[in-house]
Amino acid sequence: MTKKELTYSEAIQEVETIVNQIENNELDVDELTTSVKRVADLLAFCKAKLKSTEEEVEKILTKLEE
Repeated sequence: MTKKELTYSEAIQEVETIVNQIENNELDVDELTTSVKRVADLLAFCKAKLKSTEEEVEKILTKLEE
């Protein structure tokens, strides 16, 4: 079975869900560390995705200017 690649929108949604759980005290102490690590990983993914997209758009715009 092929693992589906995470999208930017899915990552942001998961971050929002975890943040809401933290804000509403829905996570116990045992889950908190794991959840915070997951958010850090998701934010790193989003940052990389944004950078990659920015670079691709810049390449396209540069080609259009030629």
